Amino acid sequence: MKGFVFHGPGQSAWEEIPDPAVKEPTDAIVRVDAVTICGTDLHILKGDVPEVRPGTVLGHEAVGEIMEVGSDVRTVRPGDRVLVSCISACGRCRYCRESAYGQCRGGGGWILGHLIDGTQAEYVRVPYADLSVHVLPSAVENKDAVLLADIFPTSYEVGVLNGHVRPGDTVAVVGAGPIGLAAIATARLFAPERIVAVDLAASRLEAAKRLGADAVADAGEGPEQLIADLTDGLGADVVIEAVGVPESFEMCTRMVRPGGHVANVGVHGKPATLHLEDLWIKNVTITTGLVDTHSTPTLLRMAAAGRLPTAQLVTHTFPLNHMEEAYDVFALAADTGALKVVLGEESHEEVVVRTA
Repeated sequence: MKGFVFHGPGQSAWEEIPDPAVKEPTDAIVRVDAVTICGTDLHILKGDVPEVRPGTVLGHEAVGEIMEVGSDVRTVRPGDRVLVSCISACGRCRYCRESAYGQCRGGGGWILGHLIDGTQAEYVRVPYADLSVHVLPSAVENKDAVLLADIFPTSYEVGVLNGHVRPGDTVAVVGAGPIGLAAIATARLFAPERIVAVDLAASRLEAAKRLGADAVADAGEGPEQLIADLTDGLGADVVIEAVGVPESFEMCTRMVRPGGHVANVGVHGKPATLHLEDLWIKNVTITTGLVDTHSTPTLLRMAAAGRLPTAQLVTHTFPLNHMEEAYDVFALAADTGALKVVLGEESHEEVVVRTA
């Protein structure tokens, strides 16, 4: 088969690789029908994630069909159309028992495209299949479902839930890329008074308006003042960091009100300064986190009911074998206007119906 292989910082290729095989009785082999590219994949290619070894197939999000399962798999079987979660869960360790699957100590967590071969290939081996794939409802198309593998649960859990968004809040989302836009969409579920999107790109600020932002601000033009003006000088109740650079994190800490929350979602490759000389007296809560994907079943039900604007985030589609072109388009988002790129053709027109 073919897959997109990382060969070191700045080096990657769509090339022939060995077919995956069941190694453990809890494994499943999935034929990849739709896959997307994450900002974290770009961080890997830059060398920001040194744990990823050369020779690793990238990708941690996919939709596909179960082709084979190990002897211990009970919840899915060949023929099922499934969502492959970005997080794998052993189901037995302390963290999995607390639904903190991202911190799994039993061989799971973020392993696909990180510690083992990932989803940007024609087939993928998924460990711990019973807890790491989700059978898809027929109402959710592949190109929509693949966005529920990572960006929607990440934005919802690490941004909105960790930030304790509540009705009547002022929420500032710094970074209007895919994660920030998904944070805007899911923050709206909690009826905040206003959502303010901050970014450098005018096209992304326009996308933020379409996804439900009430106001937008150019990151280079002092957005802290806009937040102050909108809140009578108080500051935002919740600020969600969705960029992953020191400047954006430090901006978030200047925007938040005393007693407010800063929820960091961005992947940081460099140190950021924590200005405790200003923050120590303000009762500010700062959270970080890797997604656990405990919300995925809920988000899938909402997507099936038409409650999530997944389609609005997909700006480019490609055949699976156009991986290198898709990476170029996604990496040059400021020029291409790319939000999410989806690779793969729709191939399922029927739902597999289980019988007793």
